[in-house]
Parts: sequence; C-alpha cells; structure tokens
Amino acid sequence: MLPSASHPFAPRATRRGFLAAALASGLASGSLSLRAATAVPRADDERTFELDELTLTDLQAGMQSGKWTARGLAEKYLARIEAIDRRGPHLNSVIEVNPDALALAEQLDKERKEKGTRGPLHGIPILIKDNIDTADKMATTAGSLALVGSRPKKDAFLVTQLRGAGALILGKTNLSEWANARSTSSTSGWSGRGGLTKNPYALDRNPSGSSSGSGVAVAANLCAAAIGTETDGSILSPASTNGIVGLKPTIGLVSRTGVIPISHTQDTAGPMTRTVKDAALLLTALAGIDREDKISPSSGDQGAKDYAPFLKEDGLKGARIGVARNYFGFHPGVETVMVNALKALKDQGAILIETTELPKSDQFSSAELTVFEYEMKAGVNAYLAKLGDRAPVKTLKEVIDFNKTHATQELPYFGQELLIRMQAKGSLESYEYIEALAKCRRLSRTEGIDPVMEKHHLDAIIAPGCGPACVTDLLLGDRGAGGDIISIAAVAGYPSITVPAGDFYGLPIGLCFIGKPWSEPKLLQLAYGFEQATKARRPPRFLPTADLGKPSQS
Repeated sequence: MLPSASHPFAPRATRRGFLAAALASGLASGSLSLRAATAVPRADDERTFELDELTLTDLQAGMQSGKWTARGLAEKYLARIEAIDRRGPHLNSVIEVNPDALALAEQLDKERKEKGTRGPLHGIPILIKDNIDTADKMATTAGSLALVGSRPKKDAFLVTQLRGAGALILGKTNLSEWANARSTSSTSGWSGRGGLTKNPYALDRNPSGSSSGSGVAVAANLCAAAIGTETDGSILSPASTNGIVGLKPTIGLVSRTGVIPISHTQDTAGPMTRTVKDAALLLTALAGIDREDKISPSSGDQGAKDYAPFLKEDGLKGARIGVARNYFGFHPGVETVMVNALKALKDQGAILIETTELPKSDQFSSAELTVFEYEMKAGVNAYLAKLGDRAPVKTLKEVIDFNKTHATQELPYFGQELLIRMQAKGSLESYEYIEALAKCRRLSRTEGIDPVMEKHHLDAIIAPGCGPACVTDLLLGDRGAGGDIISIAAVAGYPSITVPAGDFYGLPIGLCFIGKPWSEPKLLQLAYGFEQATKARRPPRFLPTADLGKPSQS
C-alpha cells in the first residue's frame, strides 16, 4: 500500500529480486504454475495480442455479439500471462492464477445465455492484489512466505462486490511485500513469495509499489483491469509509472474488510485500468457500505450509484483547477510533459489557478510514519487473530520471527526494521499516536487541501505524480522523486486519480488530480476530459532498457 519514491518510510528515496528458484520446488511452486492449473495454450508474443488495449466496454460488446465468451477471454488472458509474465519478458506481475477461473467463466457464460448479464463487468477477467482475501483455492499472503497456506474464511467485501457484478477473478498480483511496510530500504515490486516484478516499458526499471503487479498487469494487457490498494501512493505511483489510470477513492467509499491492513485511517482499495471510463465502471462495482468496516458507513449516500454518467468529453470546460506549483520542478523531463499537460487543460477550457500553499510531504512524513507503526501493529494482529488456525502465523511478532528463521528467502536484500519498530509500539490510546494522527489531519486537511480549495473555489488540484521510473537496485533500494500531491491526498483520506500525460525517453509520466471527500464524480469528469484531449497512453514495448535516443514518444 506504500509507494516507491514518495512514501514516508524513506528519506525521499525508496524500495526492493527474485527468489523463485529457491522456492520453485517448495512453497511457491503451486501458486506460480499456470499450465498445471489451467492447461491453456501459449499466446502469441508480446507484439501481437487479440485483446490488446481493449476496454471493458469493448470486451462486453464482443461477448454480447457472440464474438467471445467469458471462458474464451479467460483463456486468452491466461495464455498471455504464460507468454509475457512467465516467459518472454518475464514480467512476474501475477503471483497466482485462479485454478477455477475457466470453470467460473463457463458458469458466467451459462448465466448470460439463460438470464442475461449482471452489468458491464459480467464475465470480465479481473486481477486483484495479493493482500485481498478470497475464500477459494488461492492464498492471501501480502507476498510474505509467512502467510503461505493462509486461507481466509470468506471473500473480502470488495471481492463479494466484484463477484456480485459478474466479474471473473482471474488471479492475484505480486506486490511489494507487506505493501512496502517492512523496510526503509526495500525495492518496490519484490516479495519473498513472488520475487521481482519488472516494468514493461524498460525491464531493468522499477514498476513502483506496492501495487506493482496490478499496475504492470494492466499496462501489459494481462487482464481487463485490476484492483490495487493504497495507504500512501501504492495505486497512484505504479499507475503513473506504468502508464495507466489509477484511482484512489475517498477513505470509506470502498470497504477494507478482508484486506491485509497497514493503516485504518488511510487504507483503501481502488481501480487500476487503461482508461478513465474503465476506472469509473470498476469503481461503481467496488463501492458499497460494509457494516464490518467502521469507516464505510460514513459514506452513506455520498457515493454515486453509477460513475460512468459523469464522464464528459467537455468536462474540463469552465473547471477551476489549482496548479500546485511547489510540487513541480523535481525533474526536467517531467516538467516538459507537464507544460504540454497544462496547455491541454487550458485548450479544453479549464481555468488554471497557480498556488504554492500546500505543505510538502516532509512536513508530515515523520508523523505519518508514527501513525502507521501504531496502526499496522494493531491491524495486522487483529487480522491474524480473525484468521485463527487458518493462518500459519498468529501475530506480528510471529511474522518477524518467521522472517528471521527464513532469512535466506525473506531477508536477502533488505531487512524488517519497520516491522520490529511496529512491534515495539503500544496501543492506539498512546499519546504519541494520537498527537501524530492529529498533526497529519491538520496539515493535510485543515491547513492543507481544504483552505486552498475553498480560497480559490477549486474543483481539483493537480501536480505531476512520480517518475520517471528508476533502475531497479536490489542492494540499495528505490530512489526517485515527486509524489507530494499523492501523499497529501493519502494522508487526508481524500480521493485522487492519475492519468497518463506523456513520457520521457519512453518512460510514462502521469498527471494527478486530487479533490475534496466524495468528489470522485468531479475527478472522473476532469480526468476523462484530459484523457480524451491528450490520448497520451502508449502501450509498453518490453525493452530490456530505456531507449535513450529520443526524449519523448508522445
């Protein structure tokens, strides 16, 4: 749930190799085997794929016309995973496929024929991050070997929502282990269970975290769409770095029940898609009131029943958008992309208001880390206690002890100092925790986003996301720049969305929009207007390294 270059566990730098060989005959072998589970044919190579860049609407229309079936789509995506994720470029973004995927697809095909569809997600293959519970033959591990064998009693609430909408859960994606909350020197996209995920635009570069697998899988067309989770940047950062759309909802709009936690004040799940419309369709299915999630009922009737109607090609006309200028300037290539992005906004009728009033993340990052240390200890212990005998470890301390015992597999590149610090913290009644949480909310909300938006009567605030992607370094961890706009929205619990804006030497750069609570309709409207005006997304080319012969391909 934490990002790479911008998360508060690292001083403006960030995360972490592949242990599949060590695990291939042991803990990970069953989860990483595609052929044994599904017996699908090999796909064409990465340059030719029948479903390349197709939207949810395209796929649904194809099934309606009889061109495809849900089973047929599942077979094609599974073959694509085999060719591109397991072989070929070996992206390593899918940690496990659903062994029942084809049988479930057949059931959805039968239902379509006999009763019609449940909606726009009926039969659509979706991947979800491996920190989201499913009560099926797949595990839920947060990428940790300590949780291999864990079997939740029931689906996460959001998975129930997806299944209810007719979505096909195709498998689970790799992630930064424990959602990047294990070490200050970790590498994004690496987990003990799943190994290292690669950026499809340049295979030696980092996909960003912690929803790295979801971001890469969507960018490489391994699925129709995916679900990521975020605490601070873990949807938006990999979305920006992998050239896709990522939407982090207002905290409470999407249930967190059944999601391995970091912070109950900042955690959320959200859509990761190739288009803004697909994000709107997916958010419609995800949103819902869950009585088990203490924050969820606060959404009340704030959420929309359908987010697609808010998408308008002229959605930028007359919109008042704040340009958070003190969040710019961290990279010259990003600046070039942003100049073009701001011009596109103006050309579409947006009114741009310059501001430098938002606090930078270094003003609240220490307090945010304190909040996470307290909340993750409480949250993980509660999550494991609820699993009981269905999990091989029962407490955060047992996770720490497991990692020490299995250091060769779990600690070869970086440690677990954050988990150890969390274990040393007290209860949520601690004065230190209460003060840190109050500081985060004050700086991000009442002295941050709220007064700026009210003063200038803004519909949204924009700034570049993260990027360009850094070269992966398992020994030194991540490095990078940007992401302040991502962090302030995350700490506030407010919604945000990133949209492809261009690239620098073929490495994607995203434009991020943030807004007030429950402003997802407005953010989707603005993001859609920008997307339609720019059409900046470019599919990956799976290059071994970035092509430094040409600054931009946009």
